[in-house]
Amino acid sequence: MTDIKFCGLKTGRDIAAAEKAGARWTGYVIFPKSPRHVSPVLAGELCHLAKSSETVAVTVNPDDDLLAMIRDAMRPDWIQLHGSESPQRVVQARAYAKRGIIKALPVAEASDLDAARPYDRVADMLLFDAKPPAGADRPGGLGHGYDYGLLKSLQISVPWLLSGGLDDTNVCAAVAAAGAVAVDVSSGIESAPGIKDAARIAGFAASLADC
Repeated sequence: MTDIKFCGLKTGRDIAAAEKAGARWTGYVIFPKSPRHVSPVLAGELCHLAKSSETVAVTVNPDDDLLAMIRDAMRPDWIQLHGSESPQRVVQARAYAKRGIIKALPVAEASDLDAARPYDRVADMLLFDAKPPAGADRPGGLGHGYDYGLLKSLQISVPWLLSGGLDDTNVCAAVAAAGAVAVDVSSGIESAPGIKDAARIAGFAASLADC
């Protein structure tokens, strides 16, 4: 069975739909440039509604003050670092999460996977997302895909998630191409940027179950 992280959730209905669909993780984006942004306080309120999933605070190049706000308001199981954080910063950030750190890395071509090596056994999990186009104002959640097959020969010691442009129409082929056992989806389960669709959440999980 392929584990799912439903990311960018903003309402109690989003969380209910995600957990009904079997989410292992539910993600809450704390990054003002994202249409999925929620404050640490709201993220904390939403986390209280998550009953069967592990909670993930998703943020970009956070300073210690923001990490402390996230920890105090949210008590997340995981913190996902989706910016240019160094391996040293990953180690520092781990103190703010109950379970550990997910480090997101951008992928466009095979050479981009070299960046995973310094984070192997430093981050607790890795996430491979599409590299954003030049000039993009945020590092992920853009709905772009890439050659998922680049990940097939990936040799790292920690678990990892496949992300980037996934939806109910391509997730099976993407998982097969990458050899993934866990996926992350956000824009592919929305009716508009930042607006989750319960039917699409259910449809994504159903498609993955039928792979």
